[in-house]
Amino acid sequence: MNAVCVEKLIVHYDKTPVLWEIDFALPSGHIIGVVGPNGAGKSTLLKTLLGFLKPISGTITFFGKPYKEIQKKIAYVPQRTSVDWHFPIDVLDVVLMGLYGKRGTLKWIRKQDRILAEKALDRVGMLPFAKRQISELSGGQQQRVFLARALLQDADLYLMDEPFAGVDMATEKAIMGVFTELKNEGKTLVIVHHDLTTVKNHFDWVILLNSCLIDCGPVSEVFHEENLKKAYGNTAYLITEAKKLSRSKSTGV
Repeated sequence: MNAVCVEKLIVHYDKTPVLWEIDFALPSGHIIGVVGPNGAGKSTLLKTLLGFLKPISGTITFFGKPYKEIQKKIAYVPQRTSVDWHFPIDVLDVVLMGLYGKRGTLKWIRKQDRILAEKALDRVGMLPFAKRQISELSGGQQQRVFLARALLQDADLYLMDEPFAGVDMATEKAIMGVFTELKNEGKTLVIVHHDLTTVKNHFDWVILLNSCLIDCGPVSEVFHEENLKKAYGNTAYLITEAKKLSRSKSTGV
């Protein structure tokens, strides 16, 4: 069964088209990149899937069901810049917020909940920071905390908006290791991503987007120079990136 199925999706901002006639089906058990230029509608797509934005038209299903019937099995990691990191709360409490979707905000946190939250922090290498105020963390550390919060939800589908933005190479490698573990557990990850040079290393499927759908499918079939030109335009930057990708494919780097 497909993890996500989108049919004839149209989304406007103040009567301005942002996404137009989007159709795709994403298989479960893959790490899927959402790639396109700035303003292409990548974050808008995730917010629409989650019901934060109401489309003009179209249908969206998850594992064959509408979002309201399966939302407890979907985890969302927003952009780090969208959060007030000066809010007075420690790392462990941020992770425990991952339980709110399943249990509500009024139920007491149990000892077992804290144990599970600590395990999630340990999985992303952040357990020693459990009592640290979130404002004291680096950008990469904050991103790992967000990931731990999502892990606590034990979802089947993870939607992530730029999880690699502003992190160093060591953090990116660590996060990617967790993503690979989730995939091996049968989870599906849909990740907004901007770095073209790492697409082939990070993802096995890709959605190539620029307001309309350019292409969607396995990276080996979709992520090529012709489609990149359709998405980004025939610029010197794109040609340079296409050459890098071609070299990496031929050398196996």
